[in-house]
Amino acid sequence: MFREFLPAYFAAANLLAFALCGWDKWAAKRGARRVPERRLLLFCALGGSPAFLLGMALFRHKTRKPQFFVGVPLILAAQLALLALAVRFL
Repeated sequence: MFREFLPAYFAAANLLAFALCGWDKWAAKRGARRVPERRLLLFCALGGSPAFLLGMALFRHKTRKPQFFVGVPLILAAQLALLALAVRFL
């Protein structure tokens, strides 16, 4: 049951992280209400880091902030390490 749920969860998390990155860039250009940085990083930590990295590159967003250009790849590396451990031991 749990294994069937994971692909849908990660697809949704990545889609949402990518959309939030695009939305925040759109809001930044227009002076509208922004997505808090903590929320963006939370969605990365919840599994959306690959799509957020893609969004950073495509939208040229959050590329100068160290917590994003360093933090998001570190989150992704940690997630990949956990995935490798899970695949090996589960």
